[in-house]
Amino acid sequence: MNDEKLLEKTLETNLIFDGRVITVYHNKAELSDGTTAMREIVAHPGGVCVAALTEKDELLFVRQYRCPYDEIVTELPAGKLERGEDPLQAGIRELSEETGASAESVVSLGKLYPTPGYCGEIIHLYLATGLTFGAQHTDEDEFLDVLRIPLSEAVEMVMRGELPDSKTQTAVLKVARMKGL
Repeated sequence: MNDEKLLEKTLETNLIFDGRVITVYHNKAELSDGTTAMREIVAHPGGVCVAALTEKDELLFVRQYRCPYDEIVTELPAGKLERGEDPLQAGIRELSEETGASAESVVSLGKLYPTPGYCGEIIHLYLATGLTFGAQHTDEDEFLDVLRIPLSEAVEMVMRGELPDSKTQTAVLKVARMKGL
C-alpha cells in the first residue's frame, strides 16, 4: 500500500474557539496531489466508557439528558478525560462517580474514534468486573438514573436501535462477544 497518496500536510492553523471542553480550528491543508483544502477540526481531550458487568451478567447503564439531542439517552457510564489524565484512572473515577460502583478488575476493550471526519476525540473503552457498590457522587450539573440491564437484553436493545450512543453500542457488543453471546 502507498500511504503517501493519502497523507495531508497542514499549512495553516487558525484558532476559532477555545472553550472548556473543546477547541475549534480552521486549517488549510495541502493534499497529496498538491491542491489545498480547508479543514474544520474539533480538538477534544478524549473520554472513557465503562461496561460494568455484575455477577448476574447485568450491565450498569445511566440515563441522562443530553443537550445536543434534546433527549434522555441511555448509555454506559462515561466521561471526559481531564487534560493529561490517565484513561484507566478516568474510567475508574467515572464509574464510581456515576454509579457508586468500584471494580476488582478493569481491562481495556480498546479505543473508539466517534467522529473521525472532524473531531480528534478518542474514547477509551473498559470492562469492569468484581463490582462492589457505594454512593454515587455525580458532578454538580449531572443528574442521572442508574439501571441494571441484562447483557443479552442490552445486545437486543443495540440491535433494535434503542441504544443509539456509539460508545455504548461498541462496548456492549464487545462484552457480549467476550462472553460468547
